Amino acid sequence: MPVTDPAPWSRPPTAGEADGASAATADGAAADAPDAAAPDAAAPDAHGAAAATADGSGAASVGKSGAVIVCSGVTTRPVSATELARQVSCAAAGAVVTFEGVVRDHDDGRGVRGITYSAHPMATDVMTQVVADVAAHPGLRALGVVHRVGDLVVGDTALAVAVSADHRAEAFAAASALVEQVKARLPVWKHQLFADGTAEWSNMA
Repeated sequence: MPVTDPAPWSRPPTAGEADGASAATADGAAADAPDAAAPDAAAPDAHGAAAATADGSGAASVGKSGAVIVCSGVTTRPVSATELARQVSCAAAGAVVTFEGVVRDHDDGRGVRGITYSAHPMATDVMTQVVADVAAHPGLRALGVVHRVGDLVVGDTALAVAVSADHRAEAFAAASALVEQVKARLPVWKHQLFADGTAEWSNMA
């Protein structure tokens, strides 16, 4: 199964990241304290937009509104919205919003041991289009989104999203749009493994 590995910014999730979503804005909400800068973290350019990418292409793409797409794709490596947030942050942004979708320990009353995600070969192309569509929204500075595939256990992050914008409303709206569009359009299927030894496929067409 072909996948794109946009890491090396990725890292294994920590215990504090296993509770769903987090959001950080420069106009009121609390932010996660940053760790040491990632080797490929994006540096702001003279216009206040992140100018580097972590997908190995050597140059970030730019959406119709001028927002920089720092990273998008599907990877087999651990992912982190905290690291993505570093890449989308810039001096011109008044808000940085992040989301992490994690594997929970239950589903519909049954205990869950883990999930295996499988992606269609076109998944990366679809993700690129999803991010480009959202990047066209006005008021955004930079954004990134990565979906992990392969075997994940409870607490692992499956989807990481980060958006920076001049104001919080645009940042929250874009982050929400990214999550919903990925869920609706990305050809990724999950094989959920339950604590009783049974398994179930979902997100199937």
